[in-house]
Amino acid sequence: MATNPADTPNPPSTPSTPLYRRLARRLQERIDAGAYPAGARLPSEPELSAEFGVNRLTVRQAVAELERAAVVEIRRGVGTFVRPPAVRVSIAVDPRSQRFDLGSVHAALPEAGREDGTADGEFVVAAPPVTGTAEDAEAARQLGRTPQELSRVDSVIRLGGRARAASSYWVPFGPLPAELVRPGRPGNLVLDLARTAGVELEYDWRAFGAVGADLADAELLGVPPGTALLVREGVSCTPDGTPALYVRRRIDGSSARFVLHFRER
Repeated sequence: MATNPADTPNPPSTPSTPLYRRLARRLQERIDAGAYPAGARLPSEPELSAEFGVNRLTVRQAVAELERAAVVEIRRGVGTFVRPPAVRVSIAVDPRSQRFDLGSVHAALPEAGREDGTADGEFVVAAPPVTGTAEDAEAARQLGRTPQELSRVDSVIRLGGRARAASSYWVPFGPLPAELVRPGRPGNLVLDLARTAGVELEYDWRAFGAVGADLADAELLGVPPGTALLVREGVSCTPDGTPALYVRRRIDGSSARFVLHFRER
């Protein structure tokens, strides 16, 4: 017998909640309960339409809602399949003892990447010129320099076979060695830049926020434009307090989280 989502109790819904969204929540509940496990194919539009007593347009809108939430994957001409749970890495931040800046690769991806980019790790993407964009101007302000005094290098951090974070680093020295900024080169940019400058880096400050993925980051991370990205930015300095590196890292929020530890572990 068909069951209309509008007649079924659903605590998060209200009478003003669109019918397609209530249906999406019912399907989400089934996925969460394991009725449709990871990799399973959802029933077809006609089957869901008949079961829930709604038209096919409502079903299509509900499935599209789940796709936007990265719950399902629509394979044109094949069907709709439940995505596996997102792989997430926890990056531990100890505000009492994590003084030295060893880079996120040290904290999250300890194994170095390979040249073919198939392994986990950090890989150079490009070394764009510092031209005075809003990001360049912010880096200059944070480092107490002019944009003309800065060098920049961009990288991507891969985990589980896909890009998870895009990073941009600005340093008040240069030009940077060609080998260091060669596209595809694996490494740990924080440590590599510190060695190039002959300095030891310490954390000055870090801040966290969120932005929607622009076209460049969306392409680099393989996510739709507008996808919510975590932003971790901050300055690292030399032991005497001189600002020596500004970093702005954009992270696929489904792939990583930051954990603060306030007790010795």
